[in-house]
Formats: sequence, C-alpha cells, structure tokens
Amino acid sequence: MHRAEAVSHGAITIVNAMATGKGAALGIRLLTKAKVELTDEAGRISCRIMTDAEESTSLLYATVMRVLRKYGAHRKFGANVETASNIPIAVGLKSSSAASNAVALATVSALGRRVNDLEIVQLAVKSSLDAGVTLTGAFDDASACYFGGLIVTDNRTNEILKRSKQIDSSLHVLIYIPHGKKYSGTVRRDRFKKIEGLVNLAHKEAINGNYPLSMTLNGVAYCRAFGYDISPATDALQEGAIAAGLSGKGPAVAAIVPNKMTKRVLSAWASYPGRVIETRFNFDKATVRVNF
Repeated sequence: MHRAEAVSHGAITIVNAMATGKGAALGIRLLTKAKVELTDEAGRISCRIMTDAEESTSLLYATVMRVLRKYGAHRKFGANVETASNIPIAVGLKSSSAASNAVALATVSALGRRVNDLEIVQLAVKSSLDAGVTLTGAFDDASACYFGGLIVTDNRTNEILKRSKQIDSSLHVLIYIPHGKKYSGTVRRDRFKKIEGLVNLAHKEAINGNYPLSMTLNGVAYCRAFGYDISPATDALQEGAIAAGLSGKGPAVAAIVPNKMTKRVLSAWASYPGRVIETRFNFDKATVRVNF
C-alpha cells in the first residue's frame, strides 16, 4: 500500500493565545517524525508513539481519521501510524502541533493528494480540537511548527498576520524543563481575564517585530495566570538573555540568548530541578518523503 514519512519541527511561545485568541510562536529545531502506511483494513488505525509509549495516541488517530474522511477514504483504507520525537510532551513546546502536522502531511501524501500548506495546517488544527489536546486550536503553534520562523496569528479566524524569518540565527534557545507535565485539557479559562491587557500588548509588540519584549511580557502574564514561579525567566534575563518566558501552558521556560551569554544562563539554571535543552531557531518548512 501507499506510505509516506513527514517531519515537522517544534516551537516556543511568543504570545499564548489562550487569553485573547491571538497568538505568536517561533520555530525551533526540535522535531517530530511521522510514518503513515495505508492498509486495506478499512477503518482500522494502529498508532504508536515510539519515543513515549505511555502517552495517549488519540491525536494521531484523530488526525488520520480526519484526513481519510476528508477524501472519503475511510471506507477503503486503514493505517499504521508511528511517530518519534525529541520534543518533550506536555511541557509547552508544541509537541501536539508538531505531531498533528507531521501525521496530517504524511497521510495526505500517502493518499497521493496534493494540497497547499495552509490546508495541511488547518487539518492539523482541527484534528487537535477533535482530540481535545488544545483549547484554541493552536493555529499559531501549528503554523510556526509547519512553516518555521516567527508566526503571528489571530486564532479566532485562523489568519496569519505576520510571517518573518528576519531573526538572528546565531542566537541560542535555552529551554528549562522542570519535572512534571501540564495538559491543555486541564487548563481553566477563567484565569485569563486579568491578564488580557498585558497579552494584547505583547501581541502588538510581536506584530511590530519586537518579539523579545513580546515573549517576556507574555511570560510574566501567564506565570501569574498559572501560578508558576517567574524566577527561571528573570534569572535568565539577569544573566544576558534578550527574552525569556513561559512557553505555552508550561511548565517549560524558554530563553533566547546570545552565544557569549549561554554559559551564564546555564549556570543560573543549574540549581533548578529538571533539565535544560539547548537548540536554535528553525526556518525550514515541514517536509515529506513518499514511499520511503
């Protein structure tokens, strides 16, 4: 049968869309790879997350089913789906968006269909809503994961307001990941009313191109809303980061750091329990390989 493999990268939050419906995200080099093989067992979909077998595969199932139904292929085909990723799950680094992008792109390609990039992103967003892994549809996250670079969106209309790759590629991205996970389905919306003004300001700064200020303002706002300790972010800023803040619904904290300051930020974070990932920005679009 037909099969395809696709890769989508992760992202960090610039503006979390949970409070206002408007968001922004920036692609990073962590990635998720998906393999989809169509079978003649109509309706039977087998899903495996190779790098974290204990995690739910409901998103993978929802994504494949949405794509198959879109083309009326669910009565003809089943699918075997595998994903592998170095994006930590449920810490705010867009693991769900990367996975749904990769699975949607691989499934469309395995079917031999050609659709434009935004249609793939829309399929991924709708699949994330189907699976209940997002409150907003995460159009900002899915777009940044798919296209790379800085993406600023209105998630209420699924509109990309700004795309930019004019970002200093020499900067490092340091990500502090405390112990524990936080799933989007557990987040309470009523916490966001008090931070709407600050988040709107952060979004305006993102549109204006001042993503470091935008990211930092957003981090302050959402640390308050979720009750997180802001110290990892402020420590990073004090040691030379140009931006730092909570990514997604956390608990991960991302910092954008000039090369010569990375050791200072890493040293400041050394006393915190958990781990640190060092990566760079991603500017590459999601890719696919057919009949690998």
